[in-house]
Amino acid sequence: MSTKRFFQLIGVVTIVNVLSRFLGFVREAVIGYQFGTSSLADSVILAYTIPNFVYSVLGGAVATAYISVYSKMDHDIHKQRFHDVIFTYLLLFCVGLTGLFMILSKQVVQLFFNGLHPSEVAMTSKLFFMMAPATLFLVFSMWFSGILNVRGQFYSASFATLANNAFFIFIAVLLYPAIGVYAYGWGAPVSAAIMVAVLVYYMYKSGVLCFRLRFHVSEKEYVLRMLKIAMPVLLGGATLQFYFFIQRMFASRLDDGYVAALNYASKLVQLPQMILMTAATTVIYPLLAKKTAEQDYEGISQIFFKGLRLLIMFIVPVSVFVYVYAEPIVKIIFEYGSFTAQSTSMTAEMLKIFVIGMFAHAANLFVTRFFYAMEKSFAPVATGIVAVFGVNIAIISFFIDQYGASSIAWGTTISALFQFFSLLVLGTRQLKLRMDTGALWGKLLLSLFIVTVVVWLSRLWIHTDYDLLDLCLAGCLFAVTAYALFRTAGLLSRG
Repeated sequence: MSTKRFFQLIGVVTIVNVLSRFLGFVREAVIGYQFGTSSLADSVILAYTIPNFVYSVLGGAVATAYISVYSKMDHDIHKQRFHDVIFTYLLLFCVGLTGLFMILSKQVVQLFFNGLHPSEVAMTSKLFFMMAPATLFLVFSMWFSGILNVRGQFYSASFATLANNAFFIFIAVLLYPAIGVYAYGWGAPVSAAIMVAVLVYYMYKSGVLCFRLRFHVSEKEYVLRMLKIAMPVLLGGATLQFYFFIQRMFASRLDDGYVAALNYASKLVQLPQMILMTAATTVIYPLLAKKTAEQDYEGISQIFFKGLRLLIMFIVPVSVFVYVYAEPIVKIIFEYGSFTAQSTSMTAEMLKIFVIGMFAHAANLFVTRFFYAMEKSFAPVATGIVAVFGVNIAIISFFIDQYGASSIAWGTTISALFQFFSLLVLGTRQLKLRMDTGALWGKLLLSLFIVTVVVWLSRLWIHTDYDLLDLCLAGCLFAVTAYALFRTAGLLSRG
């Protein structure tokens, strides 16, 4: 594949992934319009939490480990046997897990979300029962995407995810007038099944649709290697999903609506975070793979700090802007239908805290790629476990009675910052990273300070009768100022 073709492929996949994430955000906005920050909104979000968690954590680990092992196998016979064994036992596990979720839906909801009122338990359990079959489809969709990716079929996986989010919204909106909140109960499994169908279609077109049941594990070496790879990926690569799960576990003990408010705020932060993360790293990762293969530690250091500067340039100014304009942003995006002024206030309060950690979450994902690329997975796994299950839970547990939902948001933010600084310290030692020229960092910090001042002043000075106009004027001033400063400092044209 030519370099030009490679970057064209990255560009298309990036655009489709961004569009898919945007549709996922639209789904949350639709929930906000229909239910606001009510107990029904909480039930919809909590019911989908477990299938989505299994999808991201288990599905991601299986797909990553499968690609790593399968791509290094030499003989086609061994590949087919290995492929069949994974299919068989993954199918059995997912069918069994889905069955347990359906049979014990109420018990599972009470186990993980034990602060709900009896009426909320009943509604969440019904929705979870309906959504549980999505678990099977979601996990297999992640694995099928991995199978297609290892064969260079990147478009298909991206379009399948896009179809999942699009049909989830379509089904929820279409059925809502007739069956109300249960439209989401149908939307989750049906849209996930459609995603699998899209992937199966692409596999059929590519000639890779060959699945047979094989219970005898003749390729034990490869299966054990896959499990060895999957475990650190499962623990270290799903940090964000563990944050979401823990947030909702603790929020279920609070007043109605805080599960929803935390969800809306975190989704607002995720959207620009992932778009800007993609923009900063699209060119970085191919270069990283090349330098890692060459064991060029000086080159790796340059890529690392260049990527870090790009992330700071893209994300920190946006974080400042979102923090200062949190309430108008939430109001303009969400305050329609059942989403009231009180809902806006609740969500904006959480958004301000979450956005402080937006850079840390993106940077953690960026930094861990360097550890994995150099086969040093212990540091990201260990720091992730300490941050999520140590620092995060400790902060929430100590302060939730006094500060409520704010303690949950602060737990996520502080623990993300803790992990980032831990990875930075470990990275300089284990990855042999050396800081590049300090002049660029000084110019960057000065530019960020000026941008922050301009944003704060715009909030004080720009006042019209329309929130949207205020936000647009401030946004234009912010963008022009940031671009001019970074361009003048040479940060957009130099390493």
